[in-house]
Amino acid sequence: MKIIIERPEKDAEDEIIIRCAELDDELLGLIKTLASGREQLIGYDDKSARKLMPNDIYYFESVDGRLFAYTEKNVYEVRAKLYEIEERFAQSDLVRVSKSVIVNVSHIESVTPSFGARFEAKLTNGEKIVISRQYVPEMKKKLGLER
Repeated sequence: MKIIIERPEKDAEDEIIIRCAELDDELLGLIKTLASGREQLIGYDDKSARKLMPNDIYYFESVDGRLFAYTEKNVYEVRAKLYEIEERFAQSDLVRVSKSVIVNVSHIESVTPSFGARFEAKLTNGEKIVISRQYVPEMKKKLGLER
């Protein structure tokens, strides 16, 4: 694969052109990742609404019908459903790890086996997330531990 980067003329819009013999699943995933990279979410705290970049979110957790986005140091409520986040960012680093949690694999520091065929992920901010056994294969695939 050849990659060419050009600087556009002043005031021209950034664009990506893909030339390929066949549009396969890997390429479709890359396209979706590129498209979702600039996508933002709105998170609410006690005082204000804030734009959140998906890469800054460590994990999402659904609690009592409300969805929360956890960043390195803050927690924001997001007005969406967990399945909507999962669908919207399916080709990103976000992956579901339980019925109520989606984690950003780029913020995982380590993964260790736990009781009952579960795993535990330690995030770079020190928090720990339990990965339910039914989601372990997908998590391994996302981390590149399984093909």
